[in-house]
Amino acid sequence: MTLENKPGITDSVELSKAEEKISKKKAIELFDKNVFDKLKPGSCEALFTIHKFLEGNGRSMRIWLDLALKKEIGKAIDWSMVDKEDYFMAMERSTVKDIEIKHVLREALIDDINDREIYMKGIDHSYYYEGYAEFKAEEL
Repeated sequence: MTLENKPGITDSVELSKAEEKISKKKAIELFDKNVFDKLKPGSCEALFTIHKFLEGNGRSMRIWLDLALKKEIGKAIDWSMVDKEDYFMAMERSTVKDIEIKHVLREALIDDINDREIYMKGIDHSYYYEGYAEFKAEEL
């Protein structure tokens, strides 16, 4: 059984695929239209633009973190360099001590903040962390 949804999809697998495809397209559109350059970190309206579904807070946070890093220090994270298990373990422990998550992310910092290909791969990796890998962002 699935929750009522706008597309009217009743199969949970199909709904999951639709959510991945729709939200990846939205993230790509935000990059292509330079929406991120106009937003300020901390802006609630930006979260609603990126994150339209009930779950996906981690994905939204990773996109948001890249925006904040780009604006504040001129860097982004190459998420393909961040091991899924290391990331999740560091995130779990970060509420107690954040040194581990800082290390994991610092190791993946890059200067190439306007590279569309890196951004697309980052979207894919962010979805992969949460079990979504049906679509490649560059193919949408």
